[in-house]
Amino acid sequence: MSGPGNSAQGSPATDWVLELLRCPLTGQPLHAVTVEGAPFLATPDGIRYPVVDGVPVLLVDAALDVPGGAA
Repeated sequence: MSGPGNSAQGSPATDWVLELLRCPLTGQPLHAVTVEGAPFLATPDGIRYPVVDGVPVLLVDAALDVPGGAA
């Protein structure tokens, strides 16, 4: 099912929300990326958070590529 807000990638309805979101571990801003067809939100340092059914999972335990194994 597709519609507004079902993608992590920029749409006018989600761009302003993305500007507000921050990494819970570092406080860095997040940007939308796609890795092997799967949507993620990522920090400039490369920490990635999955987006499941259009909802970002901003839990440190769900993060990928966390430096120093903090997750």
